[in-house]
Amino acid sequence: MARGRSLGALIPGRSRTRPPRPFLRFLARRFVALLFLGLGITLVAFLLTNLAPGDPAAANLGQRAIEDPAAVASFRERYGLDKSLPEQYGIYVWRLAHGDLGESQQARLPVTEELGTFIPATAELALLSILIAVVVGVGLGILAAIRQNRLTDHVLRVVSLTGVSMPTFWLALVALYIFFFRLNWLPGTGRLDPQFSEPEHRTGFFTIDALLQGEWATAGDAARHLVLPALVLALYNIGLLTRYTRAAVLEVVHNDYIRAARAKGISERRIVLRHVLRAALPSVLTVIGLAFANVMTGAVLVENIFAWPGIGQYAYRSATTLDLPAIMGVSLFVAVVYIVVNFAVDVLYGVIDPRIRVS
Repeated sequence: MARGRSLGALIPGRSRTRPPRPFLRFLARRFVALLFLGLGITLVAFLLTNLAPGDPAAANLGQRAIEDPAAVASFRERYGLDKSLPEQYGIYVWRLAHGDLGESQQARLPVTEELGTFIPATAELALLSILIAVVVGVGLGILAAIRQNRLTDHVLRVVSLTGVSMPTFWLALVALYIFFFRLNWLPGTGRLDPQFSEPEHRTGFFTIDALLQGEWATAGDAARHLVLPALVLALYNIGLLTRYTRAAVLEVVHNDYIRAARAKGISERRIVLRHVLRAALPSVLTVIGLAFANVMTGAVLVENIFAWPGIGQYAYRSATTLDLPAIMGVSLFVAVVYIVVNFAVDVLYGVIDPRIRVS
């Protein structure tokens, strides 16, 4: 009879119920931690924004209006600046819980509406940029590692170091001068040429929205405008990913199980794709996630050079005019991007590496 029982039933104090999977527990803990982290970020963003030097009333009303005490008092009352900081933070968190980021002091529009206009432009640019960087950078990194200490490896190391070293804003200016001003191969600034009108807003991605509406010429023009700024943003990440992928692959390629796979006669291509790359991918994923977050939140100079109406331009305009609700909205957007990217990378770790799922 004892043989028919499970091992768990024979061990005293052992529950017959199956415990939750470790990976699910890990994700649950990470999700709860992210919620508390998000709340902490709202406090830090609020305090730093309100402690910044300058008077929002003076920055938004102008010289003549600031001399009118009634106008100043009305402005402060409208945006809650006449209350204490704890009261302002409480009101801010309450509104935030209901999806209200406040009203922009410059445009007199809800910050959520403005972010909904500017974020898709940056997201469209960032996705194409990171796609180019991942395909080219990871491919070159694998090639450099396989051909270690050969001519190909030395050339790719120099190229990647050059890409990482050159300032992105300088590359943007050079690319604009060569490919737009001198050669006229690609459009220079904006998301569309003047003869094209913006497609109906569905996703905010001009290429996708135009394709959904059957406006092929508009979609083609939007894609052409994406190429130059996306390549400029991708060059730095290509160099970064080439170096990190090369280092990650070299840590794996000389392991015993790789030698055993070669001894069994498995093709080199299969070894690289199914064994080497999968083992090296977790560390590369971290760099890809950070690179994507940086492109989404740090393309201010490139967007200004190419007159790209994205979140970078919105952040710059908000900072120069001391638009507090808009600044806090951008700060929260940046925080959310990094939080979501880190959480997504954690999930992908478990999908790629079975050791994480059972650890």
